[in-house]
Amino acid sequence: MTRQTDPQARALELRQVLNRANRLYYVESAPELTDAEYDASLRELRQLETEHPELRTQDSPTQRVGAPPSSEFAEVTHPVPMLSLSNVFDKDELEAWYKRSLDFAEVDSAELVCELKIDGLAIAITYENGVLVRAATRGDGIRGEDVTTNVRTIRSIPLRLSGDDVPTLVEVRGEVYFPNSAFEAFNQEREAAGLPTYANPRNSASGSLRQLDSSETAKRPLDMFFYSIGYAEGGELPGTHWEALQAMKRWGLRVNPWTRRASTVDEAAQAIAAAGRERPELDYGIDGVVIKIDSLALQRTLGFVGRDPRWATAYKFPAEQARTRIIKIHVNVGRTGVLTPWAELDPVQVGGVTIRRATLHNKDEIERKDFRDGDGVIIQRAGDVIPQVVRVADDYQRDISSTPYRFPENCPVCEQPVLVTEEDAAVRCVNAECPAQFERLLEHFSSRGAMDIEGLGERLAQDLARSGIVSRLSDLYQLDTKQEQLAELEGMGEKKIANLLQGIERSKAQPLSRLLFALGITGVGSEAGEWLSRHFRTLRQLQTASVEDLEQVDGIGPVTAQTVHEWMQLPRNMELIDSLEAAGLTLVDASPEPPADHPMKGLTFVVTGTLELMSRSQVEARIKQLGAKAAGSVSKKTDYLVAGANAGSKLQKAESLGVPVLDEATFARFLTGEMPGE
Repeated sequence: MTRQTDPQARALELRQVLNRANRLYYVESAPELTDAEYDASLRELRQLETEHPELRTQDSPTQRVGAPPSSEFAEVTHPVPMLSLSNVFDKDELEAWYKRSLDFAEVDSAELVCELKIDGLAIAITYENGVLVRAATRGDGIRGEDVTTNVRTIRSIPLRLSGDDVPTLVEVRGEVYFPNSAFEAFNQEREAAGLPTYANPRNSASGSLRQLDSSETAKRPLDMFFYSIGYAEGGELPGTHWEALQAMKRWGLRVNPWTRRASTVDEAAQAIAAAGRERPELDYGIDGVVIKIDSLALQRTLGFVGRDPRWATAYKFPAEQARTRIIKIHVNVGRTGVLTPWAELDPVQVGGVTIRRATLHNKDEIERKDFRDGDGVIIQRAGDVIPQVVRVADDYQRDISSTPYRFPENCPVCEQPVLVTEEDAAVRCVNAECPAQFERLLEHFSSRGAMDIEGLGERLAQDLARSGIVSRLSDLYQLDTKQEQLAELEGMGEKKIANLLQGIERSKAQPLSRLLFALGITGVGSEAGEWLSRHFRTLRQLQTASVEDLEQVDGIGPVTAQTVHEWMQLPRNMELIDSLEAAGLTLVDASPEPPADHPMKGLTFVVTGTLELMSRSQVEARIKQLGAKAAGSVSKKTDYLVAGANAGSKLQKAESLGVPVLDEATFARFLTGEMPGE
């Protein structure tokens, strides 16, 4: 190849050479350039861009070195939610998941794809016209953090995609991880430098990717596997997940080579067994195998249940266990007053993590398994995440002085008598003024899925509550007047205080559904918060609702209805709502109300079969937005069945009951207000 002499042409040539070298080395493991040749080309390109700054582009390999430190991460809304996965733990549960999927889709069989479940950090990366423009963490699944500058430093992630079939706009998803071998070497370097070492590769990957100074991220040898196309525009997309993986490989994205196809659950089980055997030899952590329905059309038909896709599940490997000793049994008081016991342990390594404490679940569990201070016990990480005490070790011999543990009859924080509730096997402190409950509530209120107040975690929640700076939730919105008191708290410098106050101010704009979840009302999770917000539209309307009114909300049962009603009627909670309104929080659902005159309002629909224009979840969402109800089964109360291709038993039942059936095109016109048959 003739070497270009024009600076612009030479810069383009060098970028192409270096990007190709990165792909061959980091993605295909087939290096073409020596290290010396690569370094020389990179130095030449950097010199050209220094002399001609206008030649520097987003996809230049020189942009991998990191950017100046950032004060915070911007929020990114995912175009398609990054939801969680359901779990199965044995072949029977896998069989049950597969059968449920087939029954829901009304098909006899479906091809599967099996992928290793990498123990890392989920990331979504967006490319426009082939160039990397944005990278975001999973966050709460709806909103994540912009970590673009940090992701640019990971050499196995291409700054520009290759190939003729790359969509104009495409978001691809995968897992960033810290290779085990690199992690060990990294820790050795830190230890030699007198720096603290990191506990495990997974947490280190997460922490590295969330460095405010991306030049620090560049020092960490992170890697990534891509596993799906999240969203795309402008281009013909594959019809199956397997084909999507092949497309991503053509574009230069690193896809895990282990991935297997399966036609039956038996074949999937064989793949899972193989993954378990190979697990110790892998240079990255895995905690299971993800099984997905291959057909993307079937995936759209199956949609989601709650926050989990029906078309995928994670087969989790048995938790790793270890032996240690209970030093002492302690009890925590949660935000709803529940007393939860936990064990202080002799430190022990489990799955690469040093465990010093583990849950004992509840009073009944302690009594049933007879856990005592000083016991030798077996512990494990449930789902490879939450440490729990499993049992007393079989060969442990207790000292003759050992006595059974007695669960406290008084709250360990406020010392008021506790109440044992048989219906949920819980022991509760029912003192509404208990400080420990408020600490947990404050932590929950500020958490990412609730009001998302950056910097207000467990430690600061404790400090704010115990110092008396914050004694009720609305006090958070007066902290700008208490900066001198904040400065007296440990670790609260001027910058941290400024960031905290900014986070609190931003939280005022969170939607009503999040506020309802944040308030910590028993039984009101994030989904129930959305249901209540959509139904009542304002918090004031919800305050005046009767139990009967609440039971009319889809998804709200009689127990939750009673709990919400009682919470809203307590004088201290009425005062809290007044204070939050005065502070400027959002107490109104600003989403569009269902049109009063839309012909679909009040009707009941059932959706079945494979749809082409919209996914099943999108159809059901539109039905609800228009004031109609989306039911799961056909009955005499069903007004219409929306039937896509391969509709099965639901179509037969609708026909036998005389329920009108709409094809997708007719239903789409119905959405615009055109009645069927007009």
